[in-house]
Amino acid sequence: MDPLQEYIQLETRRQFFRHGALGLGSAALASLWGDDAGAAVQPAGTDGLSDLPHFPSRAKRVIYLFMSGAPAQMDMYDYKPEMRKKYKTDLKTERGPGGELILQNRVTTMTSGQDEFPIVPSIYDFEQCGESGAWVSELLPHTKTMVDELCFIKSMWTEAINHDPAITFIQTGDQIPGRPSLGAWLSYGLGSMNGDLPTFVVMNSTWSAKRDAQAIYNRLWGSGFLASRHQGVMLRSQGDPVLFLSDPAGVNADLRRRMLDSLARLNQRRYEALGDPETQARIDNYEMAFRMQTSIPELADLSQEPEHVFEMYGPDSRKPGTFAYHCLLARRLAERGVRLTQIFHRGWDQHGNLTGDLPLQCRDIDQASTALVKDLKQRGLLDDTLVIWGGEFGRTIYCQGHLTETNYGRDHHPKCFTIWMTGAGIRPGMTHGETDEYGVNVTQNPVHVRDLNATILERLGIDHRRLSFRFQGLDVRLTGVEDEARVLTDVMA
Repeated sequence: MDPLQEYIQLETRRQFFRHGALGLGSAALASLWGDDAGAAVQPAGTDGLSDLPHFPSRAKRVIYLFMSGAPAQMDMYDYKPEMRKKYKTDLKTERGPGGELILQNRVTTMTSGQDEFPIVPSIYDFEQCGESGAWVSELLPHTKTMVDELCFIKSMWTEAINHDPAITFIQTGDQIPGRPSLGAWLSYGLGSMNGDLPTFVVMNSTWSAKRDAQAIYNRLWGSGFLASRHQGVMLRSQGDPVLFLSDPAGVNADLRRRMLDSLARLNQRRYEALGDPETQARIDNYEMAFRMQTSIPELADLSQEPEHVFEMYGPDSRKPGTFAYHCLLARRLAERGVRLTQIFHRGWDQHGNLTGDLPLQCRDIDQASTALVKDLKQRGLLDDTLVIWGGEFGRTIYCQGHLTETNYGRDHHPKCFTIWMTGAGIRPGMTHGETDEYGVNVTQNPVHVRDLNATILERLGIDHRRLSFRFQGLDVRLTGVEDEARVLTDVMA
């Protein structure tokens, strides 16, 4: 049934007369306020939209490895050997074959005051790996062993130049906070594959670079204007994986069940009186919390994992809160039908001391992300699991701050960056897109953030143009209202 029609049928007699009495006045106010509370509301209790998926899907689930802070692509994946000839050359003066300035995009206030933008090539050695011949830095020895499973996209670009709007943009499709996140859209559209676990799970990993990291906010996995039950559930690294998971002293499961049943009756009366869909969402959230008291401890109990699995993911896989530990949990969540698992790994903001911090960050994620892909494949899960690795934007080829022969920093660069994808019918062993010899501009197959999100939805059987929600007079979509996003068919097997 259409969600709007189902909502209308749930409207009470009291609501009907109340709305009728308000008449055109309420309609006018709703138009002015942008309050479309009655439009496209999905009543709690339905499991996804009835018309989804729009076509057969290749992916059942997504695992998103998000490197918050923006990894330096030219030190990891986007090899620029010609820059060694231009060490310390001022990028401001460099011109292309047509005489155009290489650097034409805006720069941040953190480097705009520098007299020069000295080019600094990567200090790290690169090697062509696998049958695909992908270039990978010495910082990622484990990743080198799986390049033939990966599709590198080196031509990503975004519109935001600072962290918070850029992360908000890639997570929600808009730089301005308040929109639903990717996982919330998937929960709303496709529903759950396991009623005992959240549809959307988030983990925030520890990081080894001993510096302050960019803050991330729970709105990045929030539901925005969708019902609150679609928001992501954060698994904590210390204590109970979810707050209040354990019953307090003197409370057992039977007593908790009776309490929830009584609370549900009260909330149902409230819903019948006011018709607020969030009341139904509250009932659903309480029920999910009750079921999670059993499912989450079982999920987090790694005692049955064999020793060779811990060896594959690395020694940190035994340490709660680490990226390796979270990658192992991500595989267990995939096995249990969680729709989207997202791991945030912070500390990638190397404005200075890059050669001190970047090796530590790469060591955090290299073995674990490789193990995750290989583990999924050997268990037959990679065929229908889309794995994504990347950050919010790229970094500059020029140095920020003091430059030495052994150390440098890099500023934000939104015009090109690198991500990789694998699984769910993504073509393995290929590189999509190119950047110029400076790593400043995309020269082939540009991929916008919205194109990436459109492609993620397509793998899950969703036409991004048809998954929308009426809000403030707009049919809002993850990929924007302009209808400019495109699916990356070239990267599909």
